[in-house]
Amino acid sequence: MRLINQCYTAVLYTMAGIAAATLVWLMVSVIVSVVMRNAGLQPYAWLFTSAEYGLLYMTMLGAPWLVREKGHVHIELVTAVLPPALRQVVSRFVALLCVLVCLILAWKGAELLMVNLERNDFDVRAYYFPRWMLTITFPISFGLMVVEFMRFVVGPELLHSGEAGIHE
Repeated sequence: MRLINQCYTAVLYTMAGIAAATLVWLMVSVIVSVVMRNAGLQPYAWLFTSAEYGLLYMTMLGAPWLVREKGHVHIELVTAVLPPALRQVVSRFVALLCVLVCLILAWKGAELLMVNLERNDFDVRAYYFPRWMLTITFPISFGLMVVEFMRFVVGPELLHSGEAGIHE
């Protein structure tokens, strides 16, 4: 079980690392594009397309890690005024709702992936890009978010701290 946990954590952190590298690429591609335009040149079409793809990959690959680190935006105003026992119930209920939403999105993402594979769909803008390479991130990322939110449903740690405001 420990080996599975280590492999899972390695996958999660690798995905977050790819998301971070993609963020760097987005910065570079925007700078190159702006410099080219200011120099009177036409930016490469693939720069814009790769930035679009990068936004999707960065978001989807980084999201499960953000759930683990409680890095998603959530408001603690309500949970801050609740008594600890009720806060635990509310926090676990919210995490359970997140599990259900992520399950639905993972399922629909898997259906979309299968349709893209069956139809052999391509995104045909700057270059031909198999669409399944984009949609594969949906079932993977939302599936991993199911696991991460389930940790807050059944694990010892709560999703909400009960402390309103910024605590860093």
